[in-house]
Amino acid sequence: MTEHGCVGCSVIFLSRFLFSFVPLCCSMRDVTAGYLQRTTDRQAPMNQLIELTEVVFVIQSQRISYHAQRAQQSREHLFHQAQTLNQDLPDVLFLHELSAYEGNWGILPALPRLAEDYCQSSLWVYFLEEETVIDLARLLQVLARFSSGREWFLGRALRDEAATIIHHYAFSEEPASFSYPDFAAGWALSCVLVKRLASYMKYEPPKSDFTIDLKHEIALYIWEEGRGPALTPVYHFCSELHGSPNTEHCASTVSSFLPSCGKPVAREDIFVAVKTCQKFHSDRVSVVKKTWAKDAALLEYYSDISDPAIPTVDLGVPNTERGHCAKTFAILRRFAWGGVTGAPWLLLVDDDTLISLNRLRRLLRCYNPGEAVSIGERYGYGLTNGGYSYLSGGAGMVFSRVTVSRILSSGCSCYSPDAPDDMVLGKCLSRLGLPVTHSPQFHQARPDDYPKELLVRQSPVSFHKHWNINPIAVYHQWLMDGREAFHHLLTRERKQEL
Repeated sequence: MTEHGCVGCSVIFLSRFLFSFVPLCCSMRDVTAGYLQRTTDRQAPMNQLIELTEVVFVIQSQRISYHAQRAQQSREHLFHQAQTLNQDLPDVLFLHELSAYEGNWGILPALPRLAEDYCQSSLWVYFLEEETVIDLARLLQVLARFSSGREWFLGRALRDEAATIIHHYAFSEEPASFSYPDFAAGWALSCVLVKRLASYMKYEPPKSDFTIDLKHEIALYIWEEGRGPALTPVYHFCSELHGSPNTEHCASTVSSFLPSCGKPVAREDIFVAVKTCQKFHSDRVSVVKKTWAKDAALLEYYSDISDPAIPTVDLGVPNTERGHCAKTFAILRRFAWGGVTGAPWLLLVDDDTLISLNRLRRLLRCYNPGEAVSIGERYGYGLTNGGYSYLSGGAGMVFSRVTVSRILSSGCSCYSPDAPDDMVLGKCLSRLGLPVTHSPQFHQARPDDYPKELLVRQSPVSFHKHWNINPIAVYHQWLMDGREAFHHLLTRERKQEL
């Protein structure tokens, strides 16, 4: 939900999420110590190897053509290794093809199908991303160390350094005590656990309707406040680049941290729409102008008044305290009209969004603007109950012109002027059967709200909110590329000399 309005939506965000699941009273180490102690002695002997066909591989794929191709390459790599090992080909599933339901990316909706169709004859379900590189022989050795007759949740552990809004401030007294999986390194569930979770979901769905950070929420649901297994860290699940030093022990690595599809799209291919209001012209808009606006060839500021000093465009839509749906749809109509721009891409941002347009241009080269493409940080609403996906507005939402035309021609509209625009758009896309594409480079919150080890390898495209930070310093640290950062440093040193 966007937060550029004169009051913003942070209060709404907190009221919806903060109390959905907030364990505060005890240390995770205290709660899980007994479970880990019980499971330590349940590992299988090293010589009891498992067959490749006893592992079901699930690629966390996406429907848009670029990602579907990447998933296919990953599957072919697994099949090639299986043939080299003289083993039968394993089941390698694409998550986006498991059923017609778009929400399977939330994992929990996919568990009943995995339990019923695959876990009757398999021992493990191993999840991987499109860029995860698996050494099958080593992976089988690793999985053989754990008794498949027990409940296991395996992965490379991530931990929060401080309580964060994206995790609903869970474990605020000891944030680092709870671990959740790094999806890029791959993660595994024993089929015993998959089958129990599939049954458990029928009478105990997730406490929150919202899916914000899937990695963390999956770990919370499996843990069940200490009644279920905590994540068991696996040293052999790695998120370093494939072939880099000190990865000889790894059963998994990562082929690439960033999409690389050739020359960036032209600056003129992206039309940037910044949503603002009069109250924030002097502070938030000034930050945009001091940081990333210079990299935009086509940019307009949309406000509740016309201010020639910026300049802003008054769309004739009164500002609302939250949601801003009417303003967003007015922007969509202005873009689709074509009188302002014929650019193939529309970027919608809040006035407190920090973004690297140069990195976005490189990312967009991977996508075909002739497709109905929607890209950003994907959230979900009611995914375990037939809900829908949407792009978090504060992180920035990118739409191809085809997508905008499809939305408007469908008759989709706001149910009220102050409806949450990002969620309304998500529901529109769901009704049209159009995919919502996730990029981990987009971020709804501030850098402090994410594990640093993730950020340094992501080359972030965006962050959101100015709360309790210096937004210009954040832009310089996280969103400036090498040459631009060097120029900034040189300019600052010259000013200090003067």
